[in-house]
Amino acid sequence: MFDIIGPVMVGPSSSHTAGATRIGRVARNIFGEQPEKVTIYLYGSFAKTYHGHGTDMALVGGILGMDPDDTDLRNSLKIAYEKGIKVGFVPKTDLTEHPNTTKIVLKNSEHKLTIVGESIGGGNIRIVEIDGFKVSLSMSHPTYVVIQNDVPGVVASVTDLLNREHINISTMTVRRNGKGSQAMMIIEVDEIRHSIETELKDLPNILSARYFE
Repeated sequence: MFDIIGPVMVGPSSSHTAGATRIGRVARNIFGEQPEKVTIYLYGSFAKTYHGHGTDMALVGGILGMDPDDTDLRNSLKIAYEKGIKVGFVPKTDLTEHPNTTKIVLKNSEHKLTIVGESIGGGNIRIVEIDGFKVSLSMSHPTYVVIQNDVPGVVASVTDLLNREHINISTMTVRRNGKGSQAMMIIEVDEIRHSIETELKDLPNILSARYFE
């Protein structure tokens, strides 16, 4: 039923509102804190109808940590302003693989994150790029996103930790910008009792680790 009519949500659109909220929330979770400035690039149908379909309020609501059924979504732009978050929307005409595509750039005084997401229908999303790394994240399984230095032994130390915690890996993808630079692991796992973000972050050469249910 939910595949057909979409999730429980503040409307009007499962793709343009619910899916957009989820993309924004993933961006916020990976960033790890409240940003000071957010620039949102909109492509395809997002660029044409983002205000009328509530995509603007949905993306910002997700960045504020809201869910698709949060009634405060309607006030997200006002809430962001009150929190001192500078938000800008930039409609683009570039062609993208999916018509409901957005690139979100979050910044504060210490770091910056760029994430590209697609709202693929029924409130479902796919994250296709994180800080220049090409990925394919559906967020349909418990997932770890780990950024590390590209040196020998890091992947082994991560998988060894998961093994010790009896966490079974369903899929695992490793991407890197170049030999010896930074790399990213995307690890989808079966159901687990608790997240091991802290333990992952304490491993040598791990720069960041985020867990998503």
